[in-house]
Amino acid sequence: MESKEEEERAQVLADALALKKLATDYMHPEIRVMSVDPCAFGRNYFERPSSVEVESTEEAEERAQILTDAAALKKLALDYMHPEIKVTNVDPSTFGRNFFGRPSAVEMESSDEADERAQILADALALKKVASDYMHPEVKVTSVDPCSFGRNFFSRPSAVVMESKDEAEERAHILADALALKQLAVDYMHPENKVTIVEPCVFGRNYFERPSSVELETVEESEEHA
Repeated sequence: MESKEEEERAQVLADALALKKLATDYMHPEIRVMSVDPCAFGRNYFERPSSVEVESTEEAEERAQILTDAAALKKLALDYMHPEIKVTNVDPSTFGRNFFGRPSAVEMESSDEADERAQILADALALKKVASDYMHPEVKVTSVDPCSFGRNFFSRPSAVVMESKDEAEERAHILADALALKQLAVDYMHPENKVTIVEPCVFGRNYFERPSSVELETVEESEEHA
């Protein structure tokens, strides 16, 4: 009876030990598989038929070299296409000749000279604009600033009173009527004035030379009669 209990107890402990080993292998996959049996064989996870194709060490090194060359070419292309980007270097022992400070470089003006030249050009441009405005008053004033204001020459307080368009048209009509009335008065008061007309197609009968008119005496007859 005791022998059976001992065997059963040993079997339970063996099962518990096997379960512990399985739990340890599941919870700690980083632990390598250790076996002392030279006859034990297992399928390699990375060499199984359904595994992803793995590149060799030579292929990995060649791929790394290709990527390094591509990164260097990209940097060269970036430096060529964007010369405005400053050169950054952390090596204090690196030296190079300055392109702008070389003996054969074109003489460069200083910052003060550049500022003075810019000021002179701005003054010349302003003088040119003033001269253009003076010489060409017919050119309209153009401004893009909606806050710009200026006094109107014609609507200033000291300006001569200007008539409106309706008033100007009415005045022109009155003057035309007055001129026509003056012409009628002159024609009435001075019948001796000949009628002048430039239209060759206009004809009219003379009032004093019509067949039914009263016979008029001449100037000599009038003087003799007087």
